Amino acid sequence: MSVRDPYEVLGVSKTASQDEIRKAYRNLAKKYHPDLNPGDKVAEEQFKAIGQANDLLSDTEKRGRFDRGEIDASGQERHPGFGGGAGYGNYGGGPGGFRYSGGAGQGFSEEDLGDLFSGMFTGRGRRSAGPRKGADRSYSLKVSFLDSVTGGKSRITLPEGATLDVRIPPGIEDGQTLRLRGKGGPGVQGGPDGDALITVTVQPDATYTRDGFDLTEVLPVDLKTAVLGGPITVPTPTGPVKMNVPPQSDSGTKLRLRGKGVQAHGAREAGNLYVTLQIKIGKPDAALEEFLKNWTPESAE
Repeated sequence: MSVRDPYEVLGVSKTASQDEIRKAYRNLAKKYHPDLNPGDKVAEEQFKAIGQANDLLSDTEKRGRFDRGEIDASGQERHPGFGGGAGYGNYGGGPGGFRYSGGAGQGFSEEDLGDLFSGMFTGRGRRSAGPRKGADRSYSLKVSFLDSVTGGKSRITLPEGATLDVRIPPGIEDGQTLRLRGKGGPGVQGGPDGDALITVTVQPDATYTRDGFDLTEVLPVDLKTAVLGGPITVPTPTGPVKMNVPPQSDSGTKLRLRGKGVQAHGAREAGNLYVTLQIKIGKPDAALEEFLKNWTPESAE
């Protein structure tokens, strides 16, 4: 099956910038990812084609060679023919093969052929540039908010169906790229394998919001605890924690839990969790209603 033009696959022009190529790849990879299209063979093939096109166009050297016609859309070398007058035929058969002369004085001598093959395969030709690093490959990965805060491990499915485990460091941010060395395309002529470049999308959370390495959450408290003070249980990314509410707290009172924000990583310390109290009255009983009927706030006197 022929390989489609990579520009056509990604839907970009031949003058597209690397940012435009990267953006097009990310959008299409999300759309056709196997996890979002289980059992859809068409989406699976499209996902593979998108990955292959990105591998070629995201590598500036490969892209240049493709644009110049030196390699095809699959990254394979193109083999132009040699010679071309009457009496010439294909050497070894098949299109694009080497040509030999059918008449005296028109062909390659043994010495000529030796020089030709030496130049192509022993370092004097373009295709024998020595060991080269394999192409980097780009992937996208959705990460839960809690994993982005505490760290964790996730798994991505590669275009060929294999899986790759990815360690998520605490504090990773939306849009950040992880580099897994040696997990990309195979090296050329003994060169090192390329890297896997994984762009992370952090999903929002219903409880927490993030500000740098600190987190905030809104926590309902009952009227009695807000007025008299007392212990409450606060959910945190690393598990529930008990803390005391000071007496005469009001809605909007902000309390701090040290080290309960984005977890520490390397030399960086853990962030804090800031809890904003929100008084929730609930259904008052008869005694409270009677008290309030006869109670005049000091501010109203």
